[in-house]
Parts: sequence; C-alpha cells; structure tokens
Amino acid sequence: ANELFNLEVSAPELKAELHDLYITAAKEIEVDSGRRAIIVYVPFKQLKDYHKIQPRLVRELEKKFSGKHVIFIAQRTILPKNANRSPKNKGPRARSRTLTAVQDAILEDIVFPTEIVGKRNRYKVDGSKLLKVYLDPKDLKEVETKLETFAKVYSTLTHKEVAFEFPIETP
Repeated sequence: ANELFNLEVSAPELKAELHDLYITAAKEIEVDSGRRAIIVYVPFKQLKDYHKIQPRLVRELEKKFSGKHVIFIAQRTILPKNANRSPKNKGPRARSRTLTAVQDAILEDIVFPTEIVGKRNRYKVDGSKLLKVYLDPKDLKEVETKLETFAKVYSTLTHKEVAFEFPIETP
C-alpha cells in the first residue's frame, strides 16, 4: 500500500488513475528458491480500472521490488452449494459465485494482459489432474519469464496443479 502511494506521488502519469484506487490485501509467496511473488488483492468493482493501467503499474512495482513478480487479483466471493439465503439475498446462487467460476476468473486475473487461448485437463495414470493452460503466443516475450510464477500463485490460491504453455503452431 505504501509503494502504491509512493508511486502515486512520484509518477505523474499514474497519479490521476491511482488516486481513486485502493487495495484490499497483499500477500508475498515464495515461487522457488530465492524468488518471490507479490499477490495484490483489489476490490472486484475496481478491477476494470486496474486493468487499464496494470501493465505500467506492474512494471513500476517490479522495479521497486527488484526480483519479485507482482500479480493483481480481484477479491471474489465463493458461496457454498447449500447457502442459506437471507431475506436480503433472495434467489439461487449466481454462477459467478461458484467455486469453478471463481477459480476460472482467478486464472484470467493471474495471466492478464495475456489471453488464454485454450485449456486442457490432463488425467495422469496415478489419478492426479493437471490443468494445461495455453496462452496467446503474441505475448511470449513479456510472459515467458513469469510462467513458473503464474503456476505457483494459482496452485497456492486454488490447490490445483497447473502448467502454462504456448501452443505449438504447425505451418
């Protein structure tokens, strides 16, 4: 939070956009030996505003936290299947509040601004599941170094095994 405020003060091009934005939480995780990643949770309603400035904001924050990747994720709510509905919350559970929908949205948030072009579930002989996520090859140069970080952050948040790849194009 302090670094975002410092960025607002020091970077005039980001000052107007950062003024109305805030974060709900931040968490630091270890990706592998020595490398760390910072997960920044933002309010869901402000996610679109963060997406407008995210590439510049991530670049500036990664300069400040040298050697650490920064990932922005929206704070989302998961409702249980048998959620007792209060008088305020009438009706069935919204699709956006299901476990699957929230985990898919987290996956989209992690790889932003890159697009996901395909997903495959791989079932191994021992019964374990691996989700293979294919990213847009046009962003190969920007994202290539972060693939391991993406996988570790997703597995930390959802406890699912995932592998990020770029599709192989055959002429």
